[in-house]
Parts: sequence; C-alpha cells; structure tokens
Amino acid sequence: MTRPVALVKEIIIKNPVAKYRDEIERAIQVVCERTDNSTRVFDPGCKLPELDDAAKAFFSASDISYSELGDYRGRRLRLLDLTYNPGTRTTKTLASLVIVGRAVRHIQDTGASVMIVTPSSANKATALRDSVWRAIDAGLVSPRRLSIMTVVPRRSLPKLWSSPLSEDPLLRRRNPMVLHGGAGAAVKSMALDFTGTYAKEFREQYGVDLWHTLNLANYMPADSVRAYGEQDCLPSPSPRGRLHVHAVSSAFGLLGHNLGSMLRGNGGPMPRYWLVQHLATPDMVLSLNHGQADRRHLPAYEYDRETGLYRQHSDWRYPISTFDPDEVLDGTFYTQNPSTSATMNGIIGERGGGGIVVSLHECLERYGQARALLAGARASLPADPRDLREWSLAMAVTETLNAIDRDLIDPGDDIVIHGSGSYTVHDYQPLAVGRTATAQNPAELAGIARDAIQ
Repeated sequence: MTRPVALVKEIIIKNPVAKYRDEIERAIQVVCERTDNSTRVFDPGCKLPELDDAAKAFFSASDISYSELGDYRGRRLRLLDLTYNPGTRTTKTLASLVIVGRAVRHIQDTGASVMIVTPSSANKATALRDSVWRAIDAGLVSPRRLSIMTVVPRRSLPKLWSSPLSEDPLLRRRNPMVLHGGAGAAVKSMALDFTGTYAKEFREQYGVDLWHTLNLANYMPADSVRAYGEQDCLPSPSPRGRLHVHAVSSAFGLLGHNLGSMLRGNGGPMPRYWLVQHLATPDMVLSLNHGQADRRHLPAYEYDRETGLYRQHSDWRYPISTFDPDEVLDGTFYTQNPSTSATMNGIIGERGGGGIVVSLHECLERYGQARALLAGARASLPADPRDLREWSLAMAVTETLNAIDRDLIDPGDDIVIHGSGSYTVHDYQPLAVGRTATAQNPAELAGIARDAIQ
C-alpha cells in the first residue's frame, strides 16, 4: 500500500464568482430555459451585479482551491476545497452569493423589494443569511429592499450560526430564522406552500416579491465554477476523465459541476461521479444501485455481541459495520428520494462512477487516517472528532479510502474529493433560540413575514 503524502501543491482560485461571472450568467440562462416555470411565482432574472468594487468585495467570499493529496494504492487524490468562507465553511456560499446577487441586480434595476424564502437543514440557511449580510455590508442593497426568511427543523438549531442578521435587533426582525418542529420534508412543504399561497398578497399589498429559492435551477449555475476552475488549472486527466467524489443529499453540487463541464465543451473527457451518503438517507445510492430508493435493498445487518456493532458482509457498497443501521450521521443530509436521482443515474450509467454509503463507525475507524491525509491541506479535520459539527469532508474522504480498499474504484483513477463542508464547534457561535421565531404552518409563517417587512 502506498502511503498518502503531505500536500505538494495547492492552486487557489480567488473570487471565482467574479472571475467566471459571464459564464455563470450564461449557465443561469441555460438552466432557466430548460426549467418548467409554470408554477414559479417570482424569478429575479439571470443577471448579476456589474463588477464594481462593491460587487467584487461581495463575491470575494467565493475562493476555492485544488490541492494534491498524494497517491493511495495507485489512485491519485486531489482535494477541491470549497470551505474558504469563514462565515459558513461550506460550499453553499457559492450558490448563495449567486442567488443573492441575482436578487440584488433585480432590486438595482427595478427598485423593487425582495424577500428570499428557503427551507434548509442548516447550511443553506447559514450561507444565504451570510450572503444577504455581505450584500448589505458592501452597500449593494438597502436592508429595507432585501430580506430573507429561512425555515429550519428545530433539531438543526445546534448547527445554525449566529451572524449580524441575528444579533442586530432591526436586522433580526427583518430576516427571521424560523424553527419548525417537524422533519425536513415538512419544512420544505411549509415554505413552498407559504410562498405559493401568499405571494400575490405580499406583492400587491406590501410591494414585496417572495422568492422561494430551493430549486435546482438556482444552485447549479454557481457550482459550474468547480468545472471552470478544474479545466483552467489542472492538467489534462487520463482518457477516462476524472472521478469526482462528493458527500451528497441531492447532488446539486455535482450537477452544477456537470453543467459547467458541458457548457465549456472543450472536447476532453467528461467527468465521472461517485456519490457518498449515510444510512439515514441513502436514497440516491439505492436508486443508482437498485433502480429504486427502497430501504429493503439495504443489506441485512446482524448484531455482533462481541463488539456491540451491527455488521454485514454481502454488499461492500454499504457500511460493513455501524453502531445503528438507522443512524443519522449528519442531519444536513436529510433529503429523501430526491428528484435528481434519475439524472445522476443516467450520467453515471453513461460515463461510469458509482455510489457508496458510510456509517459513523467507519468515519471514526478511519478518522486518524483521513486526518493525516488532509494534514497538509487547508481544510483539515480537528484532532477530536467530537468537535465536528459538519461531516461532509470526513464522509467523502472516508468513503474514498473505503471504496479504493474494496476495489470499487479502478486502479489508476484520478480522483477529486469535493470538500463541500467541514466545521467544528470552534468555528462559529451557535444561534441562540431567543434569536429565532417558531411556526407550524404556512399561516403562522405569513404572520412572521408580515411583521418582518413592516
């Protein structure tokens, strides 16, 4: 076995949203043309702010980098670090800057007011709120013209970040963080029902457009910069194309990378994708491997009295060992049966790739090795895994190593691990429950929104 080596090279792409602004606008246009807009109550258009100093400062949180991690058992490993923004430590920054940037441009061009509405398990809410604050702080927009209401499951409270939008009394009222007692699906339906039911009232009575942003079309264009940076900065891969590994809930990031690769159309090999999920929501991997997201396709786990673990040895695409076959490793990954599965199945079926499911026990079992592999990179793991609050990076690295050891990934593959999120208890101040509101239905959500815009 070839031991991983320390970082030998890092390529940082400064402010890629500004760098690739024109290509992002083109991607927005392409995606919007392909999307059914019949049920959309509001869309701000495809334009981003002109690149003056204020806009460049606003977009500057979008830095990304590609790092060499060395070889592991004949496979070349690289890290795509998407965690540069200290206000989020996740890739959601990229899409959030573009979403907020589109709202800002609409406001600048029309003088209208916009309230962004989004459900989230935690990270999208943090990133969108950070971007709204950045736009206000940069002087691109007035806080009376742009606001955001985020709807999050109550159980996600420990992962929510405090920010100026929550600490300043006026901004807190205008930008409510709403907790809901239900699961992720309930949060999504409530936010969508609120927007569909009350959009006309808010536009006609208050002059505010409600923009429900949880839509694949709003996320893919920003993530296309992953492909632009790769094509511009990394040497040509093997004729098979690179394999991209990503811990996913709905695979918005990989679909964005794929969009960018297709729009560039440089004639080179197309990327292949490897999905990583956890046992609570393995639906994309189940759909990929078995044609349907049915938990009955998970292998049968047997309790091992000697170790206290549950084990299976029938299918290496699923955890060999786990503390609990129904565990929730990270609540950020909460989407069940995502609509994106069919598209990813088609891409992987055509080009190659695969998917694998990880357990907490496997992450802990390989934690020291994963931490050593990342030792030379900027996106590292803490010495104590109990400090982690976002497991995306740890999941992706763990299952890259597991998939290689199980010979699920071919020898000689050129692998890019997408470091889509990693933060610890020391990276943020948790949002206090007193800084939040509570709603159990769309009508209560409407009352909070009315108070916010007064």
